[in-house]
Amino acid sequence: MIDLLRSQAKNHSIGTLILTHGAGAPMDSAFMEQLTAALNAVDIDVVRFEFPYMQQRRATGRKRPPDRQAILLDYWQKVYQQVMADGTEKPVCIGGKSMGGRMASLYACQENTIAGVCCFGYPFFPGGKYKSGRIEHLLTAATPTLIVQGTRDPFGKPEIIEPLNLSAAIELCWLEAGDHNFKPTVRSGIEHRQHIQTAAQAVQRFFLSLKEH
Repeated sequence: MIDLLRSQAKNHSIGTLILTHGAGAPMDSAFMEQLTAALNAVDIDVVRFEFPYMQQRRATGRKRPPDRQAILLDYWQKVYQQVMADGTEKPVCIGGKSMGGRMASLYACQENTIAGVCCFGYPFFPGGKYKSGRIEHLLTAATPTLIVQGTRDPFGKPEIIEPLNLSAAIELCWLEAGDHNFKPTVRSGIEHRQHIQTAAQAVQRFFLSLKEH
């Protein structure tokens, strides 16, 4: 059994989001804690987990690079099957921060029973290298997908992403002046917590839209 960190919706749950971390920070980073709390506040149960390399880093205290894609996707399958074995009539979506969200979107391409995908700070173009994109599967994705992205995210700004002709199944939610962690500029007058709340509210609307189909 894989260790899962579960947190319940504050009121009546409308569904579950299986959520994982980005390449460099664990499942209980400040961003993940804040996002989880905001999601619980809008009636979404959250199940968090860590990939094997991050578990090893937690155990040893030594930084490790992410596992190979095949290992990450295999682990997504194991986590998803474990959560689904509990049984639920409510939507179960998968998603993650940055690399974790990218792996979730890739896994959804091979598992057609997934209700939806939620990505937070998608790494469209690593290091600003616009010729080495990670978007091929997003052009034909069939699973409903929400991508919440800061307009200052160096891995994918509006002027670069919006002309890409992504699949009609993908919805983009832009956070004004937000960076890869959704932190806005001081000049914007927006607080970080507001962007986290906006992201959670976008996920809430996304879940409710799934029930309409």
